[in-house]
Amino acid sequence: KEAQWAVNGYGPWAFFVEDEFAGWGGLQHEDGDADLALVLHPDYWGLGRMIFDEIVRRAFQELGLESITILLPPTRTRIKGVLRLGFRPDGEVEIDGTYFTRYRLQASASAKIS
Repeated sequence: KEAQWAVNGYGPWAFFVEDEFAGWGGLQHEDGDADLALVLHPDYWGLGRMIFDEIVRRAFQELGLESITILLPPTRTRIKGVLRLGFRPDGEVEIDGTYFTRYRLQASASAKIS
């Protein structure tokens, strides 16, 4: 995971709140895309939107990316929150024999939502 920073200019972060590990997330290079992940301990779920907004800001403003993606299993049917964030369905991908539905957030769409 650390090599991603050197190769792509982005990678995963660890999130700490008052010196306590709150979770991890960030961007990971996945088949030509910057794929977003965010995993927080339940005690810190209330900070998810703030952390998400910072990841997106860095992706588009600092790194100049045109879009980012998230991958969800097709069994994940509750996606209203993902759509509210501006992500749109963008096909399926297969990783190591497992299929995922890809959602894409364009930089231009992100600017309208923030």
